[in-house]
Amino acid sequence: MSKRRGRARSGVPGGANPMAMLQKMQQDMAEAQESLETETVEVSVGGGAIKVIITGHQRIQAVEINPDVIDIDDEEWVNDLQDLLVAAVNQAIEQSQAMAAERMEKITGGLGNIPGLGGLLG
Repeated sequence: MSKRRGRARSGVPGGANPMAMLQKMQQDMAEAQESLETETVEVSVGGGAIKVIITGHQRIQAVEINPDVIDIDDEEWVNDLQDLLVAAVNQAIEQSQAMAAERMEKITGGLGNIPGLGGLLG
């Protein structure tokens, strides 16, 4: 009688259980999403004229304007302020998205290697 080696009852090499792996990953993703709700990124533009604080869920927490850096004697100060606000918010969103993507990649990075899924998720 020959013995089978390298396959567990799940039919997956090494005995890994794809469903258990997916359930663990799902739990880890939920925890990461919850954590991202309160984690923040801070962006400053215009030499400190504007500061934006945003969560990992892309929710603006604060916008701070340093009046000492804004030159209200310049006729274009309103346009400059608007441009700086757009730049700060866009940078904050990009950094927040990158932070969230990095967290998810740490969890899902090996999805394509889960036996039995045929690379569907990777």
